[in-house]
Amino acid sequence: MNSTRNLAQIAAEISPAASARQGVVKGRFAPSPTGYLHLGNAWSFLVCWLAARKSGGRLVLRIEDIDPDRSKLEFVEGILEDLRWLGLDWDEGVDVGGDCAPYTQSESTELYARVIDALQADGLVYPCFCTRKELRSLASAPHKSDYGNAYPEICLHLSDAERKEREAEGRRSSMRLHCEKSEIQFTDVLHGDCCMSWNECGGDFPLRRSDGVFAYQLAVVVDDIRQGITQVVRGEDILHCTPRQVYLYELLGCTPPEYIHLPLVIDHEGERLAKRHGHFELRKMRAEGISAEAIIGYLAYLGGLCPTCRPMSSREVLDVFSVDAITTQALQLEKDIFIRLKKLSGTC
Repeated sequence: MNSTRNLAQIAAEISPAASARQGVVKGRFAPSPTGYLHLGNAWSFLVCWLAARKSGGRLVLRIEDIDPDRSKLEFVEGILEDLRWLGLDWDEGVDVGGDCAPYTQSESTELYARVIDALQADGLVYPCFCTRKELRSLASAPHKSDYGNAYPEICLHLSDAERKEREAEGRRSSMRLHCEKSEIQFTDVLHGDCCMSWNECGGDFPLRRSDGVFAYQLAVVVDDIRQGITQVVRGEDILHCTPRQVYLYELLGCTPPEYIHLPLVIDHEGERLAKRHGHFELRKMRAEGISAEAIIGYLAYLGGLCPTCRPMSSREVLDVFSVDAITTQALQLEKDIFIRLKKLSGTC
């Protein structure tokens, strides 16, 4: 699909960084400051750093504070501290500056709004007045199988009069992106060629919520284009969202980055790590005497990057790193993970 006039104009404004660095690998750390980093984050950021540095590439540190209710400055400071402690560095970012500022999403909201305006002018987004309660009731309705879990496009064909009627009722609207394509294709380094239907991705999705908060899917694409990002490393739990982002790249007439969706780190019971699992926070492990080398060596071993489990610095892993060696299986932590890490640290 070719970009239409409004989109082509704004794409030309936000993509000079991408065109200026063709052929150079540029990755990014993009943490959300909604909690402290845990072992799963450490795994993703380690491979992100390794993949970029192995290619002689550059790295950006961008703070994705798009969620105003959960993002906190103390978490930003904690993230910077943890990344440095792991021995990871970057060339541009919130703390060191660079040519592609701003490096925090909360400073880019005017740009996101302009992109949505361009999409709307080209007839690609529409206001949606459905509430969360209404959508939950639809998801549990007997006819759910007619559209699966995808948004059933209730508000897509509302007339101007119907939209004004809902606005008069005091309803606030989100702005949903519409897609006429039935399937989106992309390639992932670890997963190969992928093809997903639009419905598998949830169907038409909001680019801006009814409370005015911009969606991650929009912000990450705009920022990656603006900052010239060519390589994205993240957990495979985001794989199903990738077609949404690929479609936005297509609309803006830009080339998507190389994607590497990593197997997740899970606990000994098979549950995916999350920031609510405070006992896997790097800062708490550091406070208990666990070393960064113990964590890096352990994750490198679980992830297939090293044949033995031993303390290693990020630089040591870089010497032997190959993306082809990354396991496709989840990295399952042993039950007594703290004991193992303390032994590796020489404190037990």
